[in-house]
Amino acid sequence: MQTSAKAKFIKISPRKVRLVADLIRGLDVEKADIQLQFTKKASSLPLAKLLRSAISNAEENFKLKKNNLFVKEIMVNEGPTMKRWAPKAMGRATPIRKRSSHVILVLDERIATDVAEIEKAKSKKVTNDDIIKVDDFDKVKADDKESDKASAGGKKIAAKSGAKTVSKKLFNRRSGER
Repeated sequence: MQTSAKAKFIKISPRKVRLVADLIRGLDVEKADIQLQFTKKASSLPLAKLLRSAISNAEENFKLKKNNLFVKEIMVNEGPTMKRWAPKAMGRATPIRKRSSHVILVLDERIATDVAEIEKAKSKKVTNDDIIKVDDFDKVKADDKESDKASAGGKKIAAKSGAKTVSKKLFNRRSGER
């Protein structure tokens, strides 16, 4: 199963982007991500972002495993060129071409997974047990207080030491009390 991601209008010339794209072609996604992290080229940042997007697409949309994916194709095409002018001597002007790139990244699996398994994972519905209701929050808060009392041996040591319960940590509105 193949998944893809596109990055359009990257403000780097295609020739410079192709230098980095050639480094990750054919690599596993984990190795490709590491390669992009340690490459000192400006185009490595947008390509790393594109790679993470393609991995996320594969995991979320098709339920594929990250450790089974590799970079099958990476194509760098030319985007629109902005034309500007630079002043030169004796009143002349020379053209400047500011090039941009379109990148298409295609991931594929090393070992193919069963399509029926993917369809089964897609069709799984969210049940009511998976959803926490607002009414249940009071029960969770009460259970949290009881567990604090039990851990303190029935004494209010937690309140004296300044420890906070989970619910107080989650719903703290002031930034200084975290």
